[in-house]
Amino acid sequence: MKVLAFNGSPNKKGNTCHALQMVTAELEKEGIETEIIHVGNKAVRGCLACGQCVKKQNEQCVQVDDPVNEWIQLMKNADGILFGSPVHFSAIAGTMKSFLDRAFYVTGVNGSLLRHKVGASVVAVRRSGGLPTFNQLNNFICYAEMLMPTSNYWNVIHGTKPGEATQDVEGAQIMRTLGRNMAWLMKLVENGKGVIAPPEKEDKAWMHFIR
Repeated sequence: MKVLAFNGSPNKKGNTCHALQMVTAELEKEGIETEIIHVGNKAVRGCLACGQCVKKQNEQCVQVDDPVNEWIQLMKNADGILFGSPVHFSAIAGTMKSFLDRAFYVTGVNGSLLRHKVGASVVAVRRSGGLPTFNQLNNFICYAEMLMPTSNYWNVIHGTKPGEATQDVEGAQIMRTLGRNMAWLMKLVENGKGVIAPPEKEDKAWMHFIR
């Protein structure tokens, strides 16, 4: 089994990366392969809402001048996915948001490629805005019908300078607990394949409220 961890911070060695490493360390103890992919230091444009991914059904975004399509295929083939972001004005980092918008649109309209994969999110913050950012990340996980492990608190860790998050004793425990619970859930899913039938997938119902 393999977990991809997407780091939305522009700083490869920042506190978001430390948080992800705390989680992936626990996964690796359970024999699960991990890889951290740095998103925040790439130039990623936002979704154009052009609908070409719906029309073409080729599992790709029409924008091909950045790594998003490559990351989509990596996500498709992974068993679990972690999303990590710093807090930028009480919100997901901009590059991470652009990536998630496009990736989840493409995977959603191409057969729900992330359905029933295990997914979780973590946030690194200096002071405030951790919960709004955490909730924003979780919105994508819920939209895709992914399975979400929990920890013993919200998955937010604190620190300003790179590495300070390691001094957040409670935050570090949250990350360790998340990693253990994620590994356990992934094993349950893997061992349940062919034994317990998944729920039937319904076609997405689209509706607006203009009469």
